[in-house]
Amino acid sequence: MIRQKRVCCCLFSHATRSQVKCFLLVIVLGIGLFSPITSNAQDPQFSQFYSNPLYLNPGFAGTSTYPRIVSNYRNQWPASGNTFVTYNLSYDKYILGMNGAIGFQALYDREVDGNINTVQSSFIYCHHIKINDRFFLTTALQAGFILKQFNTKNLIFPGMINQENGSITDNYALPVESGQKIFPDFTFGMVGQRNDTYFGFALSHLTNPNQSIMEGDRMGRLPMKFTLHIGAKTHDFVRELFSKGFSLSPNAIYQQQGVFKQLNLGMYMVITNSLTFGAWYRNNLSARPDAIIGMVGYSTTFFQLGYSFDYVLSDLSTYSMGSHEISLIFYLERNLRKRPFYDTMRIPTL
Repeated sequence: MIRQKRVCCCLFSHATRSQVKCFLLVIVLGIGLFSPITSNAQDPQFSQFYSNPLYLNPGFAGTSTYPRIVSNYRNQWPASGNTFVTYNLSYDKYILGMNGAIGFQALYDREVDGNINTVQSSFIYCHHIKINDRFFLTTALQAGFILKQFNTKNLIFPGMINQENGSITDNYALPVESGQKIFPDFTFGMVGQRNDTYFGFALSHLTNPNQSIMEGDRMGRLPMKFTLHIGAKTHDFVRELFSKGFSLSPNAIYQQQGVFKQLNLGMYMVITNSLTFGAWYRNNLSARPDAIIGMVGYSTTFFQLGYSFDYVLSDLSTYSMGSHEISLIFYLERNLRKRPFYDTMRIPTL
């Protein structure tokens, strides 16, 4: 499943008319063009979308000014006993002479107190294409493997229950092939930037891999995940309004995996390129909103530290008690030669 995690309030009053139109167009297309598919599983998801850019879209590989190492930690619903914990580590670098970038990503996800564990490892190649001085695109292919591990000792099947007294018996042949499954996985992504507007889409799990360990199970395929995102950076506001100058960045992200659909609307405020505040609103396309997310980040020329908290508004609020997320990014190799054309993204850092 796309497991939930993010926040937003959208203020378009300072964005340009063309940016707002582009925003609304992408939202309408995202909601209207993709019909539901049967789904039995979803991916973990992070709230700090742009602090984990390769996970959002592999097309972001090499789009920062310098090579970067990104680490992420997410603790979802800690009040219930560390039910869902996710770790992510990635590296990407633009390479002169090949007009592209390479990247690596590793993820570890622990669900239901360790009864289900997922390990993902993949490599990324991203090609950068210059359209003109104000417009460029990237296309990326991500390939790797996913290892699913199941603790079958803690699972109870109907055949293990004594129908007379309800007792549990261990003398039962489990209908599973083994306690783990490994399979290849592929993702395609595209990212573009025109002036101060950036956009992109990604298709994850292109082959719909079968992750079930049940013998003869035909419902265990991992559905393809579709991600559509767009955002813009507004002009810097005059310093008379605040003691320091700042800029705003409205964003929208739509994701669908199987029957699960999710729309995220967000706004970032960046103050003098060092302090960032963000807010997101998350809705699973239902009458009741799912969550709001608040975040704060601090950046220098060498690293960035971010923290976010999900406040759940759905029926899970009494059970989940929110989610915490921390990100840490290191920027490397400050003495790189200048790129042949401007193709670094002006995206938020959280």
